[in-house]
Amino acid sequence: MFAVLTRARKALRTAVLIGAAGLLAACDASMIGGMASGGNASRGGPTIDPTQPVRVALLLPYSDSSAGPIARDLENAARLAISELGATRIDLRIYDTAGSPAQAAQQAQLAVDEGAKIILGPLRGETAVEASKVVADEGINVMSFSNNTSLAGGNLFILGPTFLNTADRLMSYGKRNGIDSVAILHSQDVPGEFGKSAIQLAASKNGVRVAAVQGYPLSIDGVSGVARNMSQVVNGSGAKSVFITSDATNAAMPLILQLMPEGGVSPASTQYIGLTRWDVAPQLFSYPGADGAWFTMPNQSMQQAFASRYRAAYGAEPHPLAGLAFDGIAAIGALVKQGRRDALTGGALTQGSGFQGTGGVFRLKSDGTNERGLAIATVRNNQVVILDPAPSSFSGAGF
Repeated sequence: MFAVLTRARKALRTAVLIGAAGLLAACDASMIGGMASGGNASRGGPTIDPTQPVRVALLLPYSDSSAGPIARDLENAARLAISELGATRIDLRIYDTAGSPAQAAQQAQLAVDEGAKIILGPLRGETAVEASKVVADEGINVMSFSNNTSLAGGNLFILGPTFLNTADRLMSYGKRNGIDSVAILHSQDVPGEFGKSAIQLAASKNGVRVAAVQGYPLSIDGVSGVARNMSQVVNGSGAKSVFITSDATNAAMPLILQLMPEGGVSPASTQYIGLTRWDVAPQLFSYPGADGAWFTMPNQSMQQAFASRYRAAYGAEPHPLAGLAFDGIAAIGALVKQGRRDALTGGALTQGSGFQGTGGVFRLKSDGTNERGLAIATVRNNQVVILDPAPSSFSGAGF
């Protein structure tokens, strides 16, 4: 346990020094998501001739020194998707946003002036908002790589995976398996607040009682104290589960997974649930709180197949966000392939059956957010085990 405390102390000290600005920046790069505030997606959009090449603008932060490599991988993935569309023709044009909201707006307008029928990107939420605003009056939809659901709506769609989608999948599974109450354990920072909100919304939707909400500060003493005292919270509230918002790679996680069981929150009687992917941090599997915990994963066979094709084409591993560009082109291509003149309207983009992407089935929703098919996974004997596979299709309209 002392080794856990020492490692966590160093990492948490660094996290606190980053400050609020760093947390806000990371917020859009990690999987956040609360309730969308932008309203329903526009049902309108341009008319196209599906027998001719369809102009798609890809807005990327190439001249932003911190995001150039990501931009390259996003473009590569988009071109890979185009190469797999067969007879469906996409005329892809690249526009550099430099990571600037103002330049994103300028480039979005230029792209539309030059004939773009839809915009894919930009990368970050604040640039996507400005890009979508400037082309809204021309009926052009924007499919951003952001995952900030508070920005979605109108002509702005987000492709990034969201906390709300994950929380809903886990709550639905939990409800079917006897979990009718939950205690939320969240970090007192921007991602933690978004996570808490998403869990609360998902609990309400699935008829699960939020028995308690417990925050913890980003400090070694704060995390340790709350983790040790969670048994009082769980026993006092009668919660059958504890939903943890912290990222699996965060230094708080080893403390939580070690000290909560030691403090009396037994994984044998209280279901541990994670809002982020724990499979990306296998070093957690040996902690007592990890055994039997639930978390979600995309369709792994499809993700691995995409990575294999990407390596074959470009000789390198794709950035974790690269698949979002592939997904965007896959959705556009699937609609154009149907021969629809309204393929790029809000009504077409939000078709209930959705699309096949790099991590499995996904669909865009009328509020501008998205739903992705996820598997429920757990840890047994230090290995990931799938409890409920990711769906291969969506049933019903879903809206």
